[in-house]
Amino acid sequence: MKFVSGDLAKTRDALKKLLPAEDILTFPFRAAGGLDFCAVFADPVTDKELLGEQVVRALLPYDGPHRAEEIAKRVTSPELRIERTLEGLAKEVLAGNPVLLFSDMDAAVVVGTKKLFLRSISEPSTDIAVKGPREGFIEDVKVNTSLVRRRLKTEELRIEMLEVGRRSQTTVALCYLEGTAADGVADEVRNKLREIDIDFVADSSYLTHFLSARPYSLIKQVGSTEKPDIFCAKLAEGRVGLLADGSPIALTVPYLFVEDFQSSEDYFVPAYRATFTRLLRLFALLVAIYLPAFYVAAQLFKLQLFPIRLLLTIAGSIRDIPFSPSLEMLIVLFVLEILNEASVRMPKYVGMALSVVGALVLGETAVSAGFVSTPAIIIIAFSGIGLYAVPNLIEETSVVRLAMLLIAGSVGTYGIILATGFILYRLVTTENFGSPLFAPFAPTVGRDLRDSVLKYNMGSLKKRPVSIGSPNRRRMK
Repeated sequence: MKFVSGDLAKTRDALKKLLPAEDILTFPFRAAGGLDFCAVFADPVTDKELLGEQVVRALLPYDGPHRAEEIAKRVTSPELRIERTLEGLAKEVLAGNPVLLFSDMDAAVVVGTKKLFLRSISEPSTDIAVKGPREGFIEDVKVNTSLVRRRLKTEELRIEMLEVGRRSQTTVALCYLEGTAADGVADEVRNKLREIDIDFVADSSYLTHFLSARPYSLIKQVGSTEKPDIFCAKLAEGRVGLLADGSPIALTVPYLFVEDFQSSEDYFVPAYRATFTRLLRLFALLVAIYLPAFYVAAQLFKLQLFPIRLLLTIAGSIRDIPFSPSLEMLIVLFVLEILNEASVRMPKYVGMALSVVGALVLGETAVSAGFVSTPAIIIIAFSGIGLYAVPNLIEETSVVRLAMLLIAGSVGTYGIILATGFILYRLVTTENFGSPLFAPFAPTVGRDLRDSVLKYNMGSLKKRPVSIGSPNRRRMK
């Protein structure tokens, strides 16, 4: 580790050697008392106007003692720090904070005048609610922590800043409530973050692999949200949260599978309405996964599953189809996935037209030409809509749907039942940060069932979930 020397030119050259890029600039100037200064800053990410106003203009008339502490008092920036290592100075310059070097002194002053390029706080497009707060996280970790601090005005809130990524040095905020967070979870998350050895972290999703007990499992093991109200509510239940700089998506652990069937809006509507919508989401997800598979299995192996009138209708529709039921369903499913991917990647003004063309023109033409049947189009369309009833599980459930369809086409209903049993086994046996993933159903926790797929009124939720393991159980008197 190299330290700042009393020779201004030597320190400046050593710092420039560490930061040889052309956009790292130096600005030398001399104060009225004869003291030489040199500001070193990264041009694209430093607010040069603030640098000139708060630093250069404030120090030009300086005629005081040659001490870093006295000079720092003259700088009008609210963010100041004295640094004595060259590595620390280089790190601050790359973060957008200029450093001020002096002659005849073995220290430098770091000035917080970084340039911020921020979008406004708005409602996240992936988590829209009719009732409740409309704010969403943005890509700046300081703004996001301020949104959390505004909702949790308590001295128990702990926010620790960690850095992950050798080259990106991404700031990750570890958030939890002291005395409420589950015992040892914050320490375990902190240790896992410090053990991450990766050169670049572009988004908080990079961290989920390292936080998961089974990182290669298809089953999701880390919660995520873009809304500060949901994030703070989870902290209040005893979870630990992570906010990564550059990402609007916050992570929470421990994660329970039932979380993704809940919505922030459930807590702003009557309990009976929340229960109904949660059951509706569960039903929609099951239909989206199993309907194509059971349709194919019934055609190939169990025709008696269809009512006789429905069977006659289906038989008339598939009479001239050249493909087997499983191949037909796979073709329609892949067309749906391609249209979905294309509509997301295309410019938004073209994406709507592409959806209309794919849904109406292409579907109608395929049926008229005899490539696919009308029931196949209806089933896949209904399945595609059902997946979006639980948007946080789209990636996992779309793969499960495809797997169920392949199993149904080769083994039939017995294969579907065996695959379902295997999935349930994995859900029941997965545990992360001390909490069973499938709680409160397996193991059964009676009190936690009041806010699972069912939703009781707030008067019945006087204690925090047992499944999270918070040492502070009572939240309402």
